[in-house]
Amino acid sequence: MKNTHRLVFATNNMHKLREVREIIGDKFEILSLSEAGVNEELPETSDTLEGNAFQKARRVRELTGLDCFADDTGLMVDALDGAPGVYSARYAGEHCSPEDNMIKLLKNLDGVQNRSARFMTVIAVVCDKGEFHFEGAAEGSIALEKAGANGFGYDPIFISAETGKRFAEMSDAEKNSISHRGRAVREFIKNIELIF
Repeated sequence: MKNTHRLVFATNNMHKLREVREIIGDKFEILSLSEAGVNEELPETSDTLEGNAFQKARRVRELTGLDCFADDTGLMVDALDGAPGVYSARYAGEHCSPEDNMIKLLKNLDGVQNRSARFMTVIAVVCDKGEFHFEGAAEGSIALEKAGANGFGYDPIFISAETGKRFAEMSDAEKNSISHRGRAVREFIKNIELIF
Protein backbone atom coordinates (compact mmCIF):
# COMPACT_ATOMS: atom_id res chain seq x y z
CA MET A 1 0.00 0.00 0.00
CA LYS A 2 1.40 3.37 -0.98
CA ASN A 3 2.18 5.95 1.65
CA THR A 4 -0.47 8.66 1.28
CA HIS A 5 -0.19 11.97 3.12
CA ARG A 6 -3.17 12.48 5.42
CA LEU A 7 -4.89 15.85 5.53
CA VAL A 8 -7.86 16.88 7.60
CA PHE A 9 -10.45 18.96 5.76
CA ALA A 10 -12.23 20.96 8.48
CA THR A 11 -15.75 20.03 7.43
CA ASN A 12 -18.46 17.45 7.94
CA ASN A 13 -20.34 18.74 4.89
CA MET A 14 -20.43 15.63 2.69
CA HIS A 15 -21.10 17.70 -0.47
CA LYS A 16 -17.95 19.78 0.08
CA LEU A 17 -15.93 16.71 1.06
CA ARG A 18 -16.94 14.86 -2.12
CA GLU A 19 -16.14 17.88 -4.32
CA VAL A 20 -12.69 18.32 -2.79
CA ARG A 21 -11.84 14.61 -2.86
CA GLU A 22 -12.79 14.46 -6.55
CA ILE A 23 -10.55 17.42 -7.39
CA ILE A 24 -7.55 16.34 -5.27
CA GLY A 25 -7.68 12.69 -6.33
CA ASP A 26 -5.66 9.99 -4.58
CA LYS A 27 -2.42 11.90 -3.93
CA PHE A 28 -3.66 12.68 -0.44
CA GLU A 29 -6.02 10.98 1.98
CA ILE A 30 -8.61 13.60 2.91
CA LEU A 31 -10.25 13.09 6.31
CA SER A 32 -13.42 14.81 7.44
CA LEU A 33 -13.66 16.26 10.94
CA SER A 34 -15.54 13.23 12.25
CA GLU A 35 -13.02 10.85 10.63
CA ALA A 36 -10.24 12.79 12.43
CA GLY A 37 -12.11 12.53 15.74
CA VAL A 38 -13.09 16.22 15.94
CA ASN A 39 -16.63 16.57 17.25
CA GLU A 40 -16.75 20.14 18.51
CA GLU A 41 -18.24 23.16 16.78
CA LEU A 42 -15.41 25.09 15.14
CA PRO A 43 -15.07 28.86 15.63
CA GLU A 44 -16.28 31.15 12.83
CA THR A 45 -16.34 34.60 14.41
CA SER A 46 -14.24 36.57 11.93
CA ASP A 47 -15.75 39.15 9.61
CA THR A 48 -13.71 37.84 6.65
CA LEU A 49 -13.68 34.53 4.78
CA GLU A 50 -9.92 34.26 5.27
CA GLY A 51 -10.22 34.88 9.01
CA ASN A 52 -12.89 32.20 9.43
CA ALA A 53 -10.94 29.66 7.37
CA PHE A 54 -7.81 30.19 9.46
CA GLN A 55 -9.76 30.03 12.74
CA LYS A 56 -11.10 26.61 11.79
CA ALA A 57 -7.80 25.25 10.43
CA ARG A 58 -5.80 26.37 13.46
CA ARG A 59 -8.28 24.78 15.86
CA VAL A 60 -8.24 21.46 13.98
CA ARG A 61 -4.43 21.47 13.92
CA GLU A 62 -4.45 22.11 17.68
CA LEU A 63 -6.88 19.23 18.32
CA THR A 64 -5.39 16.61 15.99
CA GLY A 65 -1.75 17.55 15.39
CA LEU A 66 -2.37 16.74 11.73
CA ASP A 67 -1.84 18.94 8.68
CA CYS A 68 -5.18 20.44 7.85
CA PHE A 69 -7.08 22.89 5.71
CA ALA A 70 -10.37 24.68 6.04
CA ASP A 71 -12.46 26.68 3.64
CA ASP A 72 -14.91 29.48 4.02
CA THR A 73 -17.19 30.47 1.20
CA GLY A 74 -19.43 33.45 0.68
CA LEU A 75 -21.92 34.59 -1.91
CA MET A 76 -21.47 38.30 -2.58
CA VAL A 77 -24.43 40.05 -4.21
CA ASP A 78 -23.65 43.48 -5.64
CA ALA A 79 -27.11 45.00 -5.10
CA LEU A 80 -26.94 43.97 -1.43
CA ASP A 81 -23.54 45.58 -0.81
CA GLY A 82 -21.82 42.19 -0.82
CA ALA A 83 -24.33 40.41 1.43
CA PRO A 84 -24.82 37.67 2.45
CA GLY A 85 -21.01 37.37 2.21
CA VAL A 86 -19.36 35.89 5.28
CA TYR A 87 -22.85 35.12 6.68
CA SER A 88 -23.97 33.08 3.65
CA ALA A 89 -24.49 29.81 5.55
CA ARG A 90 -26.62 31.47 8.24
CA TYR A 91 -28.15 34.31 6.24
CA ALA A 92 -31.71 33.51 7.36
CA GLY A 93 -30.75 32.88 10.99
CA GLU A 94 -28.59 30.68 13.19
CA HIS A 95 -30.35 27.36 12.55
CA CYS A 96 -31.66 28.06 9.05
CA SER A 97 -31.70 25.65 6.11
CA PRO A 98 -30.26 26.31 2.64
CA GLU A 99 -33.88 26.66 1.49
CA ASP A 100 -34.47 29.40 4.10
CA ASN A 101 -31.38 31.24 2.86
CA MET A 102 -32.50 31.13 -0.77
CA ILE A 103 -36.00 32.32 0.10
CA LYS A 104 -34.59 35.29 2.03
CA LEU A 105 -32.14 36.19 -0.74
CA LEU A 106 -34.79 36.05 -3.48
CA LYS A 107 -37.13 38.14 -1.31
CA ASN A 108 -34.40 40.76 -0.74
CA LEU A 109 -33.79 40.94 -4.49
CA ASP A 110 -37.47 41.17 -5.43
CA GLY A 111 -37.81 43.82 -8.13
CA VAL A 112 -34.04 44.46 -8.26
CA GLN A 113 -32.61 44.69 -11.80
CA ASN A 114 -28.92 44.28 -10.99
CA ARG A 115 -28.57 40.64 -9.94
CA SER A 116 -24.81 40.26 -10.45
CA ALA A 117 -23.03 38.20 -7.81
CA ARG A 118 -19.96 36.09 -7.19
CA PHE A 119 -19.02 33.15 -5.06
CA MET A 120 -15.68 33.42 -3.24
CA THR A 121 -13.83 30.61 -1.49
CA VAL A 122 -10.74 30.94 0.69
CA ILE A 123 -8.79 27.82 1.67
CA ALA A 124 -6.52 28.16 4.70
CA VAL A 125 -3.79 25.58 5.27
CA VAL A 126 -2.05 25.04 8.62
CA CYS A 127 0.81 22.54 8.59
CA ASP A 128 4.41 21.90 9.65
CA LYS A 129 5.77 24.39 7.10
CA GLY A 130 3.50 27.21 8.23
CA GLU A 131 0.26 28.81 7.13
CA PHE A 132 -0.92 29.41 3.56
CA HIS A 133 -4.11 30.50 1.88
CA PHE A 134 -5.59 30.21 -1.61
CA GLU A 135 -8.61 31.86 -3.22
CA GLY A 136 -11.08 31.13 -5.98
CA ALA A 137 -14.01 33.06 -7.43
CA ALA A 138 -16.92 32.38 -9.77
CA GLU A 139 -18.81 35.26 -11.38
CA GLY A 140 -22.50 35.06 -12.09
CA SER A 141 -25.94 36.34 -11.20
CA ILE A 142 -28.92 35.43 -9.05
CA ALA A 143 -31.84 33.83 -10.89
CA LEU A 144 -35.46 34.82 -10.37
CA GLU A 145 -36.35 31.32 -9.21
CA LYS A 146 -34.76 27.99 -8.35
CA ALA A 147 -33.98 25.24 -10.85
CA GLY A 148 -31.80 22.15 -11.05
CA ALA A 149 -31.38 19.14 -8.82
CA ASN A 150 -27.62 18.94 -8.22
CA GLY A 151 -25.28 20.85 -5.94
CA PHE A 152 -26.13 22.38 -2.58
CA GLY A 153 -26.50 25.72 -0.82
CA TYR A 154 -27.33 28.53 -3.24
CA ASP A 155 -26.58 26.42 -6.36
CA PRO A 156 -30.24 26.35 -7.56
CA ILE A 157 -30.30 30.17 -7.89
CA PHE A 158 -26.70 30.98 -8.91
CA ILE A 159 -26.29 31.33 -12.69
CA SER A 160 -22.69 30.98 -13.88
CA ALA A 161 -21.48 33.81 -16.11
CA GLU A 162 -19.37 31.27 -18.03
CA THR A 163 -22.05 28.71 -18.88
CA GLY A 164 -25.36 30.53 -18.44
CA LYS A 165 -26.52 27.58 -16.32
CA ARG A 166 -27.26 27.38 -12.64
CA PHE A 167 -24.67 25.44 -10.63
CA ALA A 168 -27.51 23.05 -9.68
CA GLU A 169 -28.05 22.27 -13.39
CA MET A 170 -24.45 21.12 -13.91
CA SER A 171 -22.78 17.76 -13.38
CA ASP A 172 -20.26 17.60 -10.53
CA ALA A 173 -17.39 17.60 -13.05
CA GLU A 174 -18.73 20.63 -14.92
CA LYS A 175 -19.31 22.58 -11.73
CA ASN A 176 -15.88 21.68 -10.30
CA SER A 177 -14.19 22.92 -13.47
CA ILE A 178 -15.48 26.49 -13.03
CA SER A 179 -16.61 26.83 -9.40
CA HIS A 180 -15.06 29.06 -6.75
CA ARG A 181 -14.17 26.04 -4.59
CA GLY A 182 -12.77 24.15 -7.58
CA ARG A 183 -10.53 27.09 -8.45
CA ALA A 184 -9.33 27.55 -4.87
CA VAL A 185 -8.60 23.81 -4.56
CA ARG A 186 -6.67 23.81 -7.85
CA GLU A 187 -4.55 26.74 -6.60
CA PHE A 188 -3.93 24.71 -3.45
CA ILE A 189 -2.97 21.64 -5.52
CA LYS A 190 -0.58 23.68 -7.68
CA ASN A 191 1.36 24.48 -4.51
CA ILE A 192 0.74 21.27 -2.58
CA GLU A 193 4.15 19.73 -3.23
CA LEU A 194 5.82 22.86 -1.81
CA ILE A 195 3.66 22.80 1.30
CA PHE A 196 3.89 19.14 2.33
